[in-house]
Amino acid sequence: MKRIAYRIVNVFVESERATFGGNPLAVVEDATGLDDATMQSIAAQFNLSETTFIFPQAGAAPRVRIFTPRYELPFAGHPTVGTSFVLASMHEELQATAINALTLGLNVGPIEVTLENGAWTFTANPHQSRAIDAPASVLAKAVGLQETDFLGEARFVSTGTEQLVIPVASVDALARTKPNPELLQAHFKNDAGRYMAYLVARVAANRFQVRFFFPTTSGMSEDPGTGSACSNLGGYLLDAGEATPQAIIVTQGEFIQRLNVLQLSLTKDRRIRVGGRVLEIARGTLGLP
Repeated sequence: MKRIAYRIVNVFVESERATFGGNPLAVVEDATGLDDATMQSIAAQFNLSETTFIFPQAGAAPRVRIFTPRYELPFAGHPTVGTSFVLASMHEELQATAINALTLGLNVGPIEVTLENGAWTFTANPHQSRAIDAPASVLAKAVGLQETDFLGEARFVSTGTEQLVIPVASVDALARTKPNPELLQAHFKNDAGRYMAYLVARVAANRFQVRFFFPTTSGMSEDPGTGSACSNLGGYLLDAGEATPQAIIVTQGEFIQRLNVLQLSLTKDRRIRVGGRVLEIARGTLGLP
């Protein structure tokens, strides 16, 4: 039987003492020889929002693939942050030296990640955005709100994974959100044919509270911390003329008792950076035939 090492980490924790906060991630340390079907099965076995698989490459950036329990993603934020933490930890354990910068070879290309003030932080690819095709009245029904709850126009934004960014006027609107999967699927699919909703409320000049909903086999589920959506929020803000440089705190997961704290920055040259703290909580091995 082949034994494959993995780690479980919580990404976007408020602090290193927040043992059960953040967004859980499984990281397979060396996926050499695993085929797509096996990786998909492992991700389904863990049944976390994402599992990453590291393919070491001598003299080059490690190849990293990201799987949900149902399909592969080209890019996702909390897997990028969490995998960087694991790779740095593995390096330090083997080499007895710390590193604070690395590159991941993802399906969207190389992504640079650095350690800054205790947070692993990635620089996103340049964003793209587009208007929605349906009127605000349809969107309101699709997320269980009133048109008066919106604060600005919703847009699809992508820095690697396209998502629907929906600005709302208040935390109260976030609390009342009840996504309708049938309406979202009918009117608000992304460029990959999937549907989801990322609602954002500005609660201070440099602070947002957000919720992210995505479909599962049992309906719509809420993600505790979504780094790719946070980087898409950065693209939305740049399109809206947001001042740069700027540092923003984004909190997520409050409504499901799983606080996540994401650090979003817009650089002077209009790059989008997202980071957060990571805490390792478990290690183990998988037994494969």
